[in-house]
Amino acid sequence: MIGTKSRDTLAEAVADADALAPASSRPGVLRALLGHRTGVVGLVIVVVVALVALAAPLLAPDDPTRVDALRRLAPPSPDAPLGTDNLGRDILSRLIWGARLSLGTAGLAALLILTIGVGLGMIAGFYGGLLDDLLMRVVDVLLAFPALILALAIAGVLGPSIASVMIGIVTVAWADYARVMRGQVLAARERQYVEAARATGVRDARILARHLLPNVLPPILVLASLEMGGLILTISGLSFLGLGAQPPTPEWGAMLNDGRAFIGSAPQLMLFPGLAISIVVVGFNLLGDGLRDAFDPHLRD
Repeated sequence: MIGTKSRDTLAEAVADADALAPASSRPGVLRALLGHRTGVVGLVIVVVVALVALAAPLLAPDDPTRVDALRRLAPPSPDAPLGTDNLGRDILSRLIWGARLSLGTAGLAALLILTIGVGLGMIAGFYGGLLDDLLMRVVDVLLAFPALILALAIAGVLGPSIASVMIGIVTVAWADYARVMRGQVLAARERQYVEAARATGVRDARILARHLLPNVLPPILVLASLEMGGLILTISGLSFLGLGAQPPTPEWGAMLNDGRAFIGSAPQLMLFPGLAISIVVVGFNLLGDGLRDAFDPHLRD
C-alpha cells in the first residue's frame, strides 16, 4: 500500500518523465544537426529532391510519357536539356516525375515499416511472455532469409507493380525495427519513471505513447534515416528487374532498365537516372550520420 506522501512523490516522477527530454525533442539536437557539416549537406539534398518531387507538375518541361519518334535519342538541347530516350520522351521530365514516385514509394514504405515494426516491437518488449516469444519467432523466421531475395519472391508472386514491390519490402523490413525497438523497450520499462507511472495507475497505452515511445524512438529514427538510401536502392533494383513500376510510368529504376539496351550509343539514358539514385542515397546516408551524431549526447557536448 502506497502512502499519500509516496504517491505524491511518484506523481511528481511521472510528471518529470515528460521532462526527461527525449533526445528527439531537445533544441540541442537541431543545433547539433545544423552544426554537422555532412549532415547539413545530406539534409539539403533530401529537402531539395523532395521539393522537386512535390513541384513536378510545375518544374517538368514536358509530359514524361509523351512519345515523339521524330526526336528519338536526341542529344541535349534547349527543348530537352538532358536529351530524350529511345521513344523520344524528355529525360529531364521523366527524372523529375520519377523523383516523386521513387521518393514517395520509399517514404510510404518507410512509414509502414516504422508503424508495424515500432508497434509490434513495443508490445513485445513491454508485455513480454508468450506474446513476446511468438512475435520474436516470426522476426527470427523473416531474418533467416536474405531480405532482398524474400522481397523479390513476394513481389514476383504478387505480380509486377509498384504496389507489389512495396508490399514485399514492408513484409520483410519491419522485422529489423521490431527487434531493435523490443530491445530499447526492455531496457526502458525498468526505469523509475515507468515504475512511477504504473504505481499511480497510468494506463499501459499512455505509458507506451507518452513515456516510453519518446525516449526510445531516437535510435529508430536514426536507423530509418540511414536505411532510407537502401530502401530507395531496393525499390529501384526491383523496378530495374521489371517487378516494380511498369511502362510508361517514369521511375528511376525502370528508366535504368529502359536505357540498358542503349548503353553504348546513348549512355545518358542510364547515366542520369543512376546519378539521381546515387545523389539521393548519399543524401540520406549523410543525413543519417548527422542525426546519429546529433542524438548522441556525448558527441553533442
